[in-house]
Amino acid sequence: MKNTENKGMNQNSSSKVKAIAGYIGGDKLVLIGAIIVVFALFTSINKNFLSIQNMINLLVAASLVGMVAVGHTYLIIAGQNDLSPGSLAAFSGVMVALLVANGTPIVLAILLTLGASVVVGLFNAWMVNKIKLEAFIATLVTQSIVRGFAFIICNGKPVGIADVGFLKLGKIRFLDIPLAVWVMIICIIVFGFILQKTKFGRSIYAIGGNKEAARLAGLNPEKIVTCCFIMMGVLCAMGGILFSARMNAGQPSANVNLEFDAITAVVLGGVSFTGGVGSMGGTVLGVILIQAFNTGLIMVNVPTFWQYVARGSLLLFALASDYIRKEKRNKELLAASMRNAE
Repeated sequence: MKNTENKGMNQNSSSKVKAIAGYIGGDKLVLIGAIIVVFALFTSINKNFLSIQNMINLLVAASLVGMVAVGHTYLIIAGQNDLSPGSLAAFSGVMVALLVANGTPIVLAILLTLGASVVVGLFNAWMVNKIKLEAFIATLVTQSIVRGFAFIICNGKPVGIADVGFLKLGKIRFLDIPLAVWVMIICIIVFGFILQKTKFGRSIYAIGGNKEAARLAGLNPEKIVTCCFIMMGVLCAMGGILFSARMNAGQPSANVNLEFDAITAVVLGGVSFTGGVGSMGGTVLGVILIQAFNTGLIMVNVPTFWQYVARGSLLLFALASDYIRKEKRNKELLAASMRNAE
């Protein structure tokens, strides 16, 4: 009787685990496991890693990557990419700092900076849609141009910010959590809802899966891609503005390689690099993992050059995982088509 009861309990436990895995998703469970391992590893080396203050610092550091990752989630699902976020965030920080330093009202300075980011987004979309450049090449162009303008408008020097009202944006806290983190959370919730629950969100999946089929179904891929690039530009500018408020200065050399951390987080989170697959929930887990990894490397005093190697290795792991997931999906589709043919 006991053996029978034990078998029954084991089967129930197994079925519950499978149900949870099915609900959350196997890929996300792997990510959660990886996050736990990373936290446990760095906590065992440095006990302060898991402190409340360090967790807040980790969230603050993740806020800019998180906002950019939200934009990348949309773009990569749509079959696009963007290598200019780091440059645009730096340019936005410098621009808003210059405007505020020259007496422009804070709200107007922010709106003008956001307007400039919309222009950059439109420029990226124009290169992709009208002159048919690959997004990788088009945004590499923008990366260089925008970074150059970031240095030009401030003569290559950081722009100090003395306006108390603007600096409050970097110091405001709610429930002891800085404003930048709350902005990231709001962006994740709002854009996650749009992606999963609206017609626009479904259209992004459609053009990422098969652009021609989406066009024949009545969608306008060029318009959708333009919206995604504009959204990315605005998110980068918001992050750059908040970053400059935290740093008390607009820095033209800031946020180098920001886009690679964001892309790594998004692909780790299960968004397919070939488009059409992914979710905002996976991106959130990817952001937590990449930022915990980066923060841990700093806290255990890993030399800077080895940090580059470690981050590159993590990106390689993300891309390899994406390839494995893609092959698995292809096999499942092939098996399903064969069953239907029978």
